[in-house]
Amino acid sequence: MKNLPAPFAPLVSGGDGLDRYPAEPRALAVRMGEIYGVTADRALPVRGLTHGLELVFRLCAREGLTVEAPDAEPYRALAALYPPALATAARGAVILRALGSPEAVADMAARVAPALMVVDEGMAEYADAPSALTVLDDAPNLVVLRSLSLAYGLAGARVGAALARPETLARLASVIEPYALPEVSVRLALQALDPSRLIETRERIAVVRRERERLSKALSREMVVEPGVGPVLMARPSDPDAVLADLARYGVVGERAGDRLRLPVSARTEANDRLLAALDLAPARTRPNRTGQSVRDTKETRIVCAVDLDATGPTSISTGVGFFDHMLEQISAHGGFALRLSCEGDLHTDPHHTIEDSAIALGQALKQALGERRGIARYGFVLPMDEAEAQVSIDLSGRPYPVFEGTFDTPFIGDYRTDLTAHVFRSLAEHLGAAIHVSVKGDDDHHKTEAAYKAFGRALRQAIRVEGEAVPSTKGVL
Repeated sequence: MKNLPAPFAPLVSGGDGLDRYPAEPRALAVRMGEIYGVTADRALPVRGLTHGLELVFRLCAREGLTVEAPDAEPYRALAALYPPALATAARGAVILRALGSPEAVADMAARVAPALMVVDEGMAEYADAPSALTVLDDAPNLVVLRSLSLAYGLAGARVGAALARPETLARLASVIEPYALPEVSVRLALQALDPSRLIETRERIAVVRRERERLSKALSREMVVEPGVGPVLMARPSDPDAVLADLARYGVVGERAGDRLRLPVSARTEANDRLLAALDLAPARTRPNRTGQSVRDTKETRIVCAVDLDATGPTSISTGVGFFDHMLEQISAHGGFALRLSCEGDLHTDPHHTIEDSAIALGQALKQALGERRGIARYGFVLPMDEAEAQVSIDLSGRPYPVFEGTFDTPFIGDYRTDLTAHVFRSLAEHLGAAIHVSVKGDDDHHKTEAAYKAFGRALRQAIRVEGEAVPSTKGVL
């Protein structure tokens, strides 16, 4: 049956090809190798880090090897499922809890020479310590486990990797079940690991690390806080149950772990401020930052765009079209908001799709960030640049209406097609939900183009400014 498709495709969006059994995830192994800095034959995609651990326990049970593991979940549960065949075996699989230093791993490999040595690096992206992968060539029986759950937001998809030398991976692969990794999870993982996503993913991880440090300093004034990794803090309050009750009143969920508490660290500052406010360590924010995100995947482009209208940075643009990157940076700088946009497009064909779809994604992210548009100034307006002059009027009414007046004699500025300038502002108007009127004149097409983008940023800066709480419309809604 494995070569036969289901009699019909599933009635779900994006379900093309899911009527067949999943193939070997070779493309995912290649991409994971690139991400983790190993060759594809050293990466075995697995169903999350726990599945990687389970393969180790299976192998040890089959080969009669003992397992040395911490007395914690999920190790306890796996040990109960896969008891070793020979409890007195001379050699065993040593499982290190997490992020063992490469020097310690190499030393243990040389002294103990275990049948298998496993390092749990499920949260390596959040740590400062170097990876045990750096000693993979010196430790032939080393297995490093990674996860996409907390670093790439795919906890529900269950995707991870076992990283080892090919002969060691072959031993693990010998106990893996058929069709271990669902096609849906493979597709999601390939999207999450796409180069277009990495700018935003890295920034998210950096934000969590900064917020973890901030929370740790604030909490340490009231309780013992242990150094941690990942989006979690381990704290030892004098009354854990009382702290949990305080957190619950503010909508913050913590977990009891003996006499300690696991406290979540969010990538959203306002969520972390709620945690501190619940413990009387900081005032609660009355208004969270206005943030928006757009993920756009087409046959021509793959784009991630994120904005924060209440932060001035960071800004990071990568579309492959240098002049267009510069123009988007102008919008961010003169608009006074943080913007991150990464696009992998079919530039070998033409920059058209990259420029058009990036404008669409930016408009969608801005629209999401504005939300109900409550309290905004709504209107904005102008900008001279040398001999050129651009006038831009904006109404963030929710009703799209683009107007562009101006012509360009130069077809290209670098790889940027000047005829797409009007198209960019039309896409922004349509997907932001705004009337955007642009009029530009002058002699130098570079100056005219840049003036238009800068003027748009300045007009947008005025229009998104918060002036109160009311929706700026007599209708009461935009």
